[in-house]
Amino acid sequence: MDGLREQDGGAGDVPAVMRGIGRAARLAQRALANAPAETIDRALVEAADAVRRSTAAILDANARDLAEARDLGPAARDRLTLDADRVRAVARSLEDIAELPCPVGRILASFDRPNGLTIERVSTPLGVVGVIYESRPNVTADAGALCLKSGNASILRGGSDSVHSTRALHACLVRGLDAVGLPVAAISLVPTRHRDAVGEMLAGLDGNLDVLVPRGGKALVARVQAEARVPVFAHLEGLVHLYVDAAADADKAEAILVNSKLRRTGVCGAVETLLVHEKRAEALLPRLLGALLDRGCAVRGDAAACRADPRVTPASDEDWRTEYLDAVISARVVADLDAAVDHIESYGSHHTDCIVTEDLQAAATFMAEVDSAIVMHNASTQFADGGEFGFGGEIGIATGRMHARGPVGLEQLCSFKYRVRGDGQTRP
Repeated sequence: MDGLREQDGGAGDVPAVMRGIGRAARLAQRALANAPAETIDRALVEAADAVRRSTAAILDANARDLAEARDLGPAARDRLTLDADRVRAVARSLEDIAELPCPVGRILASFDRPNGLTIERVSTPLGVVGVIYESRPNVTADAGALCLKSGNASILRGGSDSVHSTRALHACLVRGLDAVGLPVAAISLVPTRHRDAVGEMLAGLDGNLDVLVPRGGKALVARVQAEARVPVFAHLEGLVHLYVDAAADADKAEAILVNSKLRRTGVCGAVETLLVHEKRAEALLPRLLGALLDRGCAVRGDAAACRADPRVTPASDEDWRTEYLDAVISARVVADLDAAVDHIESYGSHHTDCIVTEDLQAAATFMAEVDSAIVMHNASTQFADGGEFGFGGEIGIATGRMHARGPVGLEQLCSFKYRVRGDGQTRP
């Protein structure tokens, strides 16, 4: 492990080892720049085959992680857990990414200047992408594959609670790279659980790291955003809202709400706050809240919500600011569409927000005025996912306004350069 002893948490020469990983990743990325797209696709297919062949070993590794992570709550435990279906989904995702068009080298724009120069804007990889994540071992495959397909090298630092699962999945990616002769450092896994490794990544690994993607809890993301010396794609929280408008269809509203909240409570696209137009509150609120409460979801609400169902407990101001990631939701009645938008802008995190309505003008207004990375109309917020967008997966969700926003897939993992062609022109 090159100077790191795993039995002591990897407290050896972390800076030297991490900088070595950075240098190797930079060299690997240069090799990827000359690799045919077909070779990269074959590496992903080989990795998918390796995942399928290694299912038993991956599940054994995951069982070890689960046994060591006894103190995790239900939502975090769900994020950590792999089963046969989830492993098959990992393999399919690798194949799906392989089948996507290559994003590198696309001519994004082309124009001629009066002086005879021809200028093209061409997509290029970002370079070396660092991914720091917690709990979710499947991120290992998604992040590594998306970076590889977009011509980027990746340095992956998984959570200490998923270390065995992460290593098992990474080994499959390495087999794919090795099978086609690509450098295995193109998808590097940080070999230690020591916290200093994260600090080295935040510092940029001597200039060898071009962008960071944190995926995890608020504390991790806040630290990365505060301390990173390289650009960051991230969202701090997923304070997702579902607004049921005056013109909402009741059946749609119930189905969308239940799925948005309870399909998987621990994902960042799970709805955390329900807003209901006051004109529909008397008729709809008992039904909507009952649908959640009957399925074991706790509700914290305003006075109207508490009157609608005696099982609702009063909400505090902090509830409107809380990403529960659990079977808990806050609920309140709002005067109208404008009030719903005001609430979202006051308490939201610019991640994903949805309106349920049959009024197309109301939907258009909501989608224009809500400043979130993803705005939705009459659809579950759990579709806020790169795979569901057709990206083959995602490396994360970005809620900032620079470069990437929403699911970060292949296109968002590319930058561009200009190619200028002339015939001896000089500038007067």
